[in-house]
Amino acid sequence: MSANFHVPRSAVPDLISDASRPDEPVPVREAATVMLLRDTPGGVEVFLQRRVAAMKFAAGMTVFPGGGVDERDADASIAWAGPPAAQWAEWFGCDERLARALVCAAVRETFEESGVLLAGRGSDTTVDDTSGYADARAALVARELSLAAFLADTGLTLRGDLLRPWANWVTPEQETRRYDTKFFVAALPAGQDADGETTEASESGWRTPADAMADGEAGRSMLMPPTWAMLSDLAACRDVAEVLATDRTPVPKVMPTLRVDGESVLVEL
Repeated sequence: MSANFHVPRSAVPDLISDASRPDEPVPVREAATVMLLRDTPGGVEVFLQRRVAAMKFAAGMTVFPGGGVDERDADASIAWAGPPAAQWAEWFGCDERLARALVCAAVRETFEESGVLLAGRGSDTTVDDTSGYADARAALVARELSLAAFLADTGLTLRGDLLRPWANWVTPEQETRRYDTKFFVAALPAGQDADGETTEASESGWRTPADAMADGEAGRSMLMPPTWAMLSDLAACRDVAEVLATDRTPVPKVMPTLRVDGESVLVEL
C-alpha cells in the first residue's frame, strides 16, 4: 500500500495524547513479523493472533506472529539456505549482520508463536511434523536456547528461501514503545499447521484478509495500521503463489503519521 488510507476508528488503538508523548523519540528496536499464508477454496488465508491484554505493546491487537530481534539471531554459524545475508541487506537497506538477524528472528518468532518451523534437513526439504521439537520451542521462548543452538542440535537448516520480503514499518515518534519492523510472507509448509500455543495470544486462527478487515470495521477486533495495510495488500492477491511472486524490493521504510479524521483515522505515509 503506497498511498494514504483511512482505518475505521473502532479498529485501531487509542492514539497517544499530546500530554503522554515523550519529550524525545524513544529508541527504536528491530523486529520481524511473518504473514503465514495458505490457499483455501475461499481464497488466501493468513494466520492471525490476538495479543493478550497484559502485553506491554499492542495489547489486545490482532497481529501476525513476530517479535523483537535477539542479539543471538545474528549468529553466523546458523546453517542457511536461500538468499545470502548480503541480498537481504540490499532488499531492506541495512547491514548484513542485521539482515541475517532479521531473517533468523522471523523464523524463530514464527516457530515460537505458531509452531511453524521454516527449516529442514538440508536446503531442499522442510520439517513436516514439529511436535518433536516442543521442548526446544519452550526453551526458545524462555530464551534458554538460541536459534543457532537449536538448529545445530537437531541438524536442521534454516530455510530463508521460504520467506519473501514484503514491507518495513517504523512506529511513529510519538509512541512510547517503538519498533522498526520488517514484514515477511511465507507459505505454510506441507504437513505443518499453525497453532495458538503461546502465552502471548488469547486466540489464534486462519482468516481471509477480507474477513479480518471486516472484523476490524465492525469493532470485533483491533488492527494496527501496518496490519491493516498488509491485509489490504493480501486481499488483492488470488492465491499464495501470486503473493510469493510479487516483487516488493527494494523495501521502502515507512513511518506513518496518524490523524483522527471524523469516524476514521487517516494514515499518512
